[in-house]
Amino acid sequence: MADLLPDESLESWLDPDTPERLIDGRQSETALRVRRGVGRLIRQLGASCIAEMTLVSGRRADLVAIARTGEIWIIEVKSSLADLRADKKWPDYRDFCDRLYFATAPEVPLDPFPQDAGLMLSDGYGAEILREATLHKLAGARRKAVTLRFARMAATRLHDLMDPRLSRGGLVGDSLL
Repeated sequence: MADLLPDESLESWLDPDTPERLIDGRQSETALRVRRGVGRLIRQLGASCIAEMTLVSGRRADLVAIARTGEIWIIEVKSSLADLRADKKWPDYRDFCDRLYFATAPEVPLDPFPQDAGLMLSDGYGAEILREATLHKLAGARRKAVTLRFARMAATRLHDLMDPRLSRGGLVGDSLL
């Protein structure tokens, strides 16, 4: 416990409801709820995911998942129709995944979502795939680069849980990936 900062406990670092560990201030409560449900679905499908993954292009994907088969999925979370309409960057994500999905909440109309991407619906407790995403196989070199970035980012975040002082000191972070 000596590595923890004053007024902190190990439980606060491991508690998924501790907001400062999971939220960087850009996500709405609806977006976080959708993300949580989609993450649960991805785990049920036997895949692994991380949130807010910075791609080599500088764009940040809401969720990136790697399936048992090695397929890479990017899931863009849209918390409202305004959020969907304001986002012009999502086509850029196709260069970094085999399948591109949108995920949204039940209260958001589904018709405006692009038909050439998959669609997930999430209530925060789970999610379902309403429309499968078309497979666009990544080239081998790009797949390796995205997979390595995913692995390094996941490992760094795990280490940050074990050694929070190091990550808070700015010595380790996603920018180094």
